[in-house]
Amino acid sequence: MTTTKTADVDGTLAQVYALASAGADIVRITCNDVDAAAGLAEIVPRSPVPIIADIHYQYRLALAALEAGVAGLRLNPGNIRKEDQIKTVARAASDAGVPIRVGVNAGSLDKKLLAEYGGPVAEALVRSAEKEIGYLEDVGFHDIKISVKHSNVPTMVESYRMLAERIEYPLHLGVTEAGPPPGGLIKSVAGISTLLLEGIGDTIRFSLTADPVEEAKAGRQLLEYLGLRERTTVDLIACPSCGRAEVDVIDVAERARAALEEAALPIQVAVMGCVVNGPGEAREADIGIAAGRGKGHLFIKGQVVRVVPEEEMVEALLEEAERLVAEGVDARLAAADGDAGRVAEETRIELLGTQGDPNQTAARRAAVAEVAGREPSR
Repeated sequence: MTTTKTADVDGTLAQVYALASAGADIVRITCNDVDAAAGLAEIVPRSPVPIIADIHYQYRLALAALEAGVAGLRLNPGNIRKEDQIKTVARAASDAGVPIRVGVNAGSLDKKLLAEYGGPVAEALVRSAEKEIGYLEDVGFHDIKISVKHSNVPTMVESYRMLAERIEYPLHLGVTEAGPPPGGLIKSVAGISTLLLEGIGDTIRFSLTADPVEEAKAGRQLLEYLGLRERTTVDLIACPSCGRAEVDVIDVAERARAALEEAALPIQVAVMGCVVNGPGEAREADIGIAAGRGKGHLFIKGQVVRVVPEEEMVEALLEEAERLVAEGVDARLAAADGDAGRVAEETRIELLGTQGDPNQTAARRAAVAEVAGREPSR
């Protein structure tokens, strides 16, 4: 959702384009006064994505937004309560072929429902949605999407689960007023991903106290990580670092993330602190790099293909990643440095000799073999 004044057409459009570039498929814009509605008339035809008008209190602004050509409306049952006004908007939306989202929000729930249920509990949010749906259906309007957002994650999850059992309309997920990152991100991911993994939810929004572009990026990444959207950006995995690390893993990972995101490469990349376990542990990554004795060991699908000086690790990783995307895994494995694997293995053995094997692999294997071969006691 944009944060600009809608009457500022150029400023709002600039933010819409930024959101679209960050992965937003739909953008919601407030329509809170006549100037905002007039701004929508200029914004809608120039927008790269569908625009949803956010309506509060004044139902006539919903009619004005429809006249401006918006792709959808969001109505809040908590502040547009008159049945005849809601039905008037529904009829106009039907004529325009425009859907309506029933956007229930715990922070603006109808006072009568708050009194009846003793607070913004899940049942109260669902009842609010059902009541609004009833008004829309009364006039034959069924192009509906629903949200029941709450700032409390367990209550948000309970509300959507309850709603999903009662209705068949698509659901828009979100933890409202989640706050600034990192807390806001954690709360949003906890609520939204829980429901998505249960098969509940059709669209999502991260409601962060931050630049809205960060909301779009977070939402896009979550969908990619859950396998619900084709990957368009880098997925960077990195070890948490430990005493075995030969480099500052946090620094290398951050520099690699910045470089790879700028390059917009849709692959999984690993940054590992040491070559002892790195290539093996991250063998499922498309590409990665592991440190060891002043060197960076570049690997593809777990196979070391190149060894570079430590100070060139990030640059080499970016260069090889770009080649990987352009040429494919098989071609880059075929182009591997024949000595890279040997150098990596020598370094691994050297590090085990000086640092020891924290997993005590040899001793454990011997102990397991002894137990397995021991005669059972009688």
